[in-house]
Amino acid sequence: MIRGYILAPIVFGLSASTALAAGSGSGQNPSDKGARSQKVAVVRNTLRTTQSDHEASDEPEQVIVTGTRDPSQTAARSVSPITIIGGDQLRATGMTDIREALVQLSPSISREVNGSDQGSVVDALSLRGLNADQTLVLVNGKRRHTTAAIAVDASSQQGTTPVDLDMLPISAIDHIEILQDGAAAQYGSDAIAGVINVILKSNSHGLHMQATNGGYAAGDGFTTGENLNAGFALGQRGYVNISAEFKHQDRTQRTGIDPRTGRNNDLATGQPQVTRESIEANFGYHLTDQVELYGFGTFTHRDAERWAYLRAPSTAAADGLQGMYPNGFEPVETMPENDYGFTLGFRGKKLYGFDWDLSSTIGGDHDTLADYNSANADAYKETGYSPSRFYLGNYSNQQWTNNLDIRRGVDLPFLYRPLNIAFGGEYRRDTYSIGAGEPLSYYLSGAQGYQGETPENAVNSARHVAAAYIDLSTQIISRWRVDIAGRFEHYNDVGNARTGKISSRYDINKYIGFRGTASTGFRAPTLAEQNFAAFISSPNYATGQIAANSAAARALGSPGLRPETSTNFSVGMILNPLPRLHINVDAYTISIKHRIVDGGYASGARAIEAYAAAGVNTSGFAGDESAVSTNYFTNGANTRTTGLDITARYATDFGRFGKVDWDAAVNFNHTKVKDIAQTGEGNPVLNAQQISLMSTENPSNKLIFGGRWTLGKWDVAVHEIRYGHTTSNLTFVSGPNAFSTTEFYHQINRPRFVTNLEVGYQVLPQLHLALGGNNIGNAYPSRVPSFTADYNNNLYDTLSQQLSEEGGFYYLRADLKI
Repeated sequence: MIRGYILAPIVFGLSASTALAAGSGSGQNPSDKGARSQKVAVVRNTLRTTQSDHEASDEPEQVIVTGTRDPSQTAARSVSPITIIGGDQLRATGMTDIREALVQLSPSISREVNGSDQGSVVDALSLRGLNADQTLVLVNGKRRHTTAAIAVDASSQQGTTPVDLDMLPISAIDHIEILQDGAAAQYGSDAIAGVINVILKSNSHGLHMQATNGGYAAGDGFTTGENLNAGFALGQRGYVNISAEFKHQDRTQRTGIDPRTGRNNDLATGQPQVTRESIEANFGYHLTDQVELYGFGTFTHRDAERWAYLRAPSTAAADGLQGMYPNGFEPVETMPENDYGFTLGFRGKKLYGFDWDLSSTIGGDHDTLADYNSANADAYKETGYSPSRFYLGNYSNQQWTNNLDIRRGVDLPFLYRPLNIAFGGEYRRDTYSIGAGEPLSYYLSGAQGYQGETPENAVNSARHVAAAYIDLSTQIISRWRVDIAGRFEHYNDVGNARTGKISSRYDINKYIGFRGTASTGFRAPTLAEQNFAAFISSPNYATGQIAANSAAARALGSPGLRPETSTNFSVGMILNPLPRLHINVDAYTISIKHRIVDGGYASGARAIEAYAAAGVNTSGFAGDESAVSTNYFTNGANTRTTGLDITARYATDFGRFGKVDWDAAVNFNHTKVKDIAQTGEGNPVLNAQQISLMSTENPSNKLIFGGRWTLGKWDVAVHEIRYGHTTSNLTFVSGPNAFSTTEFYHQINRPRFVTNLEVGYQVLPQLHLALGGNNIGNAYPSRVPSFTADYNNNLYDTLSQQLSEEGGFYYLRADLKI
C-alpha cells in the first residue's frame, strides 16, 4: 500500500522496510495533495513499465535523486550502485550523530579509531577506503560546506577539512542516499569516492520526539540526545518542517597505567567531551501550480573539550613549571564552534517545456581555539609568570554556491524512452581564514597542549569557481539504459578541470542484470591545504607547517598544489533469483594521480631559510640548527584502490511467528601507493608510516549481516559486524629506534567481531521503547606494545579505521509520535 508513502528497498541496516515520504524522494519536497499524488503516479508508472518489461517483484521502488537527473529513476533500476538508508534506521542505531550511525549500517564507510586535537571533534568518514575530502556531501541535492578545522596531526585524514556530519541534526533526516561511484562529472570536485546526499523531512503534519540515553561498558562516556521534529501545513500550498536537537557526550578514558605516576590518570586518549545544540527548517510553498518557492537551513553550536597528554610532576619540573604545577598538569583544548547553512530557491515546471531550479546556498563554519590548565614554559622561566588560559586563534570558512539546473524529456522515435536532457551552471565563492592567537600563546615554546597561531600564519584567502554541465540519459531499448555526463569547471587559483562519465545497464530478464560505469574525476586542493601554516618552538626542537603555495615552500622545491585527478571503473551484477531475494555485486577500481599528502620535508639551514622567507623568526630557538625542521602539503603519490561490494536482502513471513527482514553486506577494499614524489633534497616525500596511513589502515574487508524480527508489538534487531584486519607502522617511543622516521614497528590489528542488539516494544500506539547495545560483547581492538604507547597513553592503534576503542555502548531509547 503506497497511499502517500513508498517503501524503501533497504540494502543495509536494522530494517528492510522503512516508510519514506514520497515527496522527499525527489529532492523537490512537494507538500500539496496534488503534488504528492503526482509523485505516487510517477512511482506507479515506473512500476508498470518495469512490470511489463521485466516482471518486477511485488515491492514498490524508491525514487532517487542522487547520481541521476531523471525524475523517474529508482534505486532498484539505477545504473550505478546506490544505497538508501532511512532516517528511522539511523535513529534506531542508538547513535546520536550521523557518522556513527552510518558506520553501523554501511560496510563501505569507516572512520578513525580516535583522532587528535580538533580532528577528533570533526565527524569525518571514509568511503571505499579513501579520505574524507574525497567524498562529496549534499543536503537536498545541494553542496554542503566543509568544516574550517583542519586535521593537523599525522593520520589517514591529515590535511582534510571535510563536511562535518555532526552539524546536521539526525532528527531532520528523512533518508540518506549513498552513491558508491565517481560523480565529479555530475557534481564537481570531491566526488571521487562517491556522494552522500542527505534528504530532509518534508512532512506537513505530525510530531516526533525521541530521547536516547546511554553509556559505555567502562562506566564513562554518558551520552544523551533529545530531539523533536514537527511538520506544519502552509495552507493548501505548502509545508514547513522543523527539527531541534540537543546532544551531550562525556569524555571517555582509554589509557593505561602511567609509569611516571603509577596511576591511570592520563585523559588524553578517548572521545572528547561535546555539547551540541542544533536547529533545522525545511519548507516549500507553491506560488502557482507550476512554481514553488523552497528553502532549508541549519544552525548548530557546539562546545568541545579535548584533553592533551598529561604533564606528570617530573615532566612539569623538567619544563621549569614545578612552581606553577607542583603536581603536574594536563592541558585541555577547547573549541567553541558555530556552523550554519541556508538554501533558498525557486523551481518550476513546463516553462517552454523545461523543468528548472534556481537556487543559492550559503554556509560557513567558525572555530575558536583556546586551552586552559596550560602554561608557556619559556615565559614562566623568563618572568616567573604564565597565564593558565590562552586564546589560540580561530579558523573560519564560508562557501557561497549558486546553481541553475534545467531539464526536459524529449521523445525521439528511435528510443524506447524519452531522452532526458539536463544542463546547468554553478558559481561558487570559497573563503578561508586563520586568525592569530594572543602573543603568549605562541611566544617561543607557546602554550602547552596546542600552540597558538602566529601573526605570520594569519591568512585571508578566497577563490572563485565557475562550472557548466550536461547530462543525457535514456532507455535505448526496453532492457538497455545509458547515461552520459560531462562537466567543465574553472578555478581561478588552480585552473580548469574537464570530467566525463558514461554509465550503462542491461537487464537480461527479471532475474539478472548488468551495469557498468567509466568516469574521470578530480579534487581541487582546499584553501586550507594551500594556506594552513603553523610553527612550534621548544627548548629541544622547532618544527612547523609552511603554506604549500607560499614562496617559502617553493624555495624548498614545492611546485605548488594542483588538483588530484581520478579514473573510476566499475562493473556490477543485479540478481533477483527469488521474489523477495535481491543481490547486488559491484566491483570497482579508483586510480588517483597527484594525491595531496603532508610530505614535503626540510631541516637545518634550508628550513631556517624557508621560515625566514615566510616571515617566521627562529632566532629565539637556542638549540642546534639541525633540530629545526618544516614540511608542507604536496602532490606526493599516485594510488590505486580496488574493491568489491556485495549486498543482499531477503524477507520471510513466518505467519503467527512474525516476519523477519534479513540483510547482509560486505565490502572488500585494497589501496596501493605508487609513484612517490621526491623532496627538494631528493628524498621520498612519504615514509613507510605515511604509506600505511593511506593503504593499510582501512579494514581489508567489513561485513554486516543480520535482520529484524517483528511480532505484534515486539521487534528485535540483531546484526553482526566483522571488521577485517588492518596493519600500521607505529613510531617507537623507547629503545634504540625511538622516534625514528625510517624504522617502525609493524602492528597487525586482527579481525574483530561486534554484535549489535536491540529489543523494542510498542507500549502505546504513539510510544515505542527500545533497549539496545552496540558491541554488546564489549570487544576492543588489538593492543599495541608498550614501546609504541608513550607512557601507555595509547593502548590501541588510534590511527586504524577498524572498530572503536570505546568498547560496548548500551542505551535506552523512547520514541513518541503524535
